[in-house]
Amino acid sequence: ASGGMGRVVRLIPAEVAGYLTMILPLALVGHDLLTAVPPAAQAIKLTAAIWVMILAVRLWGRGSLSQAGGPITAGRIYVTTALNPKALIIALALLPPPALAEFWSRLALFCLTAAAVAAIWGGAGAFARQRGTGAGRLQVVRRAASVWLAMVSVMLVAGVLRA
Repeated sequence: ASGGMGRVVRLIPAEVAGYLTMILPLALVGHDLLTAVPPAAQAIKLTAAIWVMILAVRLWGRGSLSQAGGPITAGRIYVTTALNPKALIIALALLPPPALAEFWSRLALFCLTAAAVAAIWGGAGAFARQRGTGAGRLQVVRRAASVWLAMVSVMLVAGVLRA
């Protein structure tokens, strides 16, 4: 969002590709594999939780993810999205099994929804930067995002510990 709406729109394909990188294999083989090897699911969740907490700390402590490690690139968006724990839930709980006819239409709907949500969040961030007083509003958005990421990470770890 710090680069404006045009930059947000150009990064959306990287986000969708990141989701698809995880969702497709998980959906196609994940149901059977994760049932057969439960520790694999726990390892995936813990890896995602660690990555999300790293992002939360960077976002809180340094003001922005771009300050935490260079500019926000399509590659960083892709990796962060591929490690997003939501992909696990989407692939294994929200989407129907790939053998069902509606799998591909639901996957397409998910991709459109993810792109729309990214545009909305990007728009909110871009709005927060407008009119000279944007630094304060952007800091609030960053801190709120950091708290949300930390909560997601903690919930993932709690889920692993309960299992």
